[in-house]
Amino acid sequence: MLRKVWIITVVLALGVGLGIQSYSASAAPRFKSMCPTSNFPDLSQSVGAGTGYDKPYLSIACTASEVIITSNGMTSFPFVKMTPNSLKEQEWVWRIPLSPKIAEKSRSIRNVLGTLGFTVSGVPIYGPTEGPSPASEAYGDPVYNKVLDACGGHTGPASEYHHHAISLTLACNLAQQVVLGYALDGFPIYSNIGCLDKACTQTVKLTSGYTQIGDPKSYSWNAYVYVNSNKNSVLDECNGRIQPNGTYGYHVTSTFPYIIGCYKGTPTKQIGRAGAAMAPMNPPKRVESTEKPETKDSSDDSNDSKSSPTPSKSATPKPLIKLFPSPSPSTSPKS
Repeated sequence: MLRKVWIITVVLALGVGLGIQSYSASAAPRFKSMCPTSNFPDLSQSVGAGTGYDKPYLSIACTASEVIITSNGMTSFPFVKMTPNSLKEQEWVWRIPLSPKIAEKSRSIRNVLGTLGFTVSGVPIYGPTEGPSPASEAYGDPVYNKVLDACGGHTGPASEYHHHAISLTLACNLAQQVVLGYALDGFPIYSNIGCLDKACTQTVKLTSGYTQIGDPKSYSWNAYVYVNSNKNSVLDECNGRIQPNGTYGYHVTSTFPYIIGCYKGTPTKQIGRAGAAMAPMNPPKRVESTEKPETKDSSDDSNDSKSSPTPSKSATPKPLIKLFPSPSPSTSPKS
């Protein structure tokens, strides 16, 4: 018996608006109403990566138990080259639970390389650590080491653009979204402003609970420690919290771990390109940003990770890239 699937497809290409495919009238209204298609923006009028690049493409489909996102991984904003790697179209297919649940025990993402989630604009989200090269910055904090563009991302060894942080500037096309993305465990990612009640009549600026104790230039996870707090403005170890409506959600922050600190739920094991390990890194070269668009020339914690050395002595922090202007309470997400 054919399984009935309710599908809404958003085609993100210049001049093409929101397209809605027909679905069976007998499709279960329960998961029809739950399918989070409204959380994904229409980027048909976005400027895209630049001249010569494909426009972003994104489709969202729901079954009774899963949300399926297909994306070509292209940015909706001008591409600025921050690494030696070019930008190329990808074949991403992510599957996440339609109704995620908090696991009995959180899952570590320490030094995991590869996809931990994705933005609602169809771009992968990586953790707060880089790869093994250059050796002087091995597994370092990419924000601290200033290797990200103004939107909080750069391209990896497979020419895949990905975020290590998320900027709330308008040019990055996420500032107006209530949900900025999803972790692979299915829980949403919100901005750094949170609601204190169901009606969202009161809001608070949320902050990370991690404190810097060492030099994040390399082995970033050794340079920070999580400190418990009773303040309602401080997030948990996974960089999230229980929302006023009882659901869980992650929040972006201006400091480590920036997006996700650990999995609060159980991540779905991805297949195909989305489940592949991060490609080996080429010998690195520092690329200075010109701030001009360039003309065109992973989900499981079994991905490559390494044990970290003893944390170095406390060092004076370098200035962080300011990626997160504080929105006014009037633009706060209703969590």
